Amino acid sequence: MDRIDHAILAELQRNARLKTTDLAEKVGLSATPCARRIAALENDGVIKRYAAVVEQSKVGLPVSIFVSVALKEQSARLISDFEASIANFEEVMECYLMTGSQDFLLRIVAADLHSYERFLQDKLTQLPNLASIRSRFALRQSVQRSALPTA
Repeated sequence: MDRIDHAILAELQRNARLKTTDLAEKVGLSATPCARRIAALENDGVIKRYAAVVEQSKVGLPVSIFVSVALKEQSARLISDFEASIANFEEVMECYLMTGSQDFLLRIVAADLHSYERFLQDKLTQLPNLASIRSRFALRQSVQRSALPTA
């Protein structure tokens, strides 16, 4: 990736709805080479997808909970099974395999405490191989970024 690819990524992360002609102008290319570079970035998996960033409180999900999960056993198959199960829960916004005493860190969104309790009882605690679950509730979000540094 060169300087122009980084510039394209920076602009698309700011506004993925930019027209190719506008993007090309911002990065110093004509439209056709710019479109080719975008296609190459998509084909190479650098650009995974395009999405809208939605304000979670405006859609009725103001509560963020960080959940640490420890498994009883950590074999590759059991870790993979847990990840596959978690991927089916729409409340799970992020899931990370961690080092240390906890195996996974999840970010969950919920409408309220009752909704989170339902998620715990009906979904998370129903999974096999759980040793412990610890929940921490976010009071406020100070920083949120969707754009990665590009250079």
